[in-house]
Amino acid sequence: MIITCPSCDKKFEIDATLIPDKGRTLECGSCSKQWFFRLNQEIKSINNDDGVTEEIIEPSNLSENIEDDKFEEKGNEIEKSSNFNLTKILSYLLVGLISFAGIIIILDTFKTQLSNIFPGLELLLYNLFESIKDIFLFIKDLSK
Repeated sequence: MIITCPSCDKKFEIDATLIPDKGRTLECGSCSKQWFFRLNQEIKSINNDDGVTEEIIEPSNLSENIEDDKFEEKGNEIEKSSNFNLTKILSYLLVGLISFAGIIIILDTFKTQLSNIFPGLELLLYNLFESIKDIFLFIKDLSK
């Protein structure tokens, strides 16, 4: 079956067996819009120029409450509830640490070229590396 995004009108082909009778939340791969979809919505058949018949399912008015507690209904739009948990915090921290390490590696790689623009860069990188060594030694001493 072909489903149309209510926001950007992009059409997607979806297997009908993936949608339960009570419906489910879908997300547009193009505009990232999320909406709740039920199978009992209005089906329109369209004949293409090449003779192929397509079934386009238009979203209907959402008057029932959604059983999924992670989403809240607002008009015809479904929005995720914002619950910021420990997993998200740790993933952001990990991405931040990896980004910081990447920047340090790039700065260390090009320190001779960048020292003309940033005169104190070599000293700053040396102090940073020494601080990281001290932190590792501190953690090593804690584990004994």
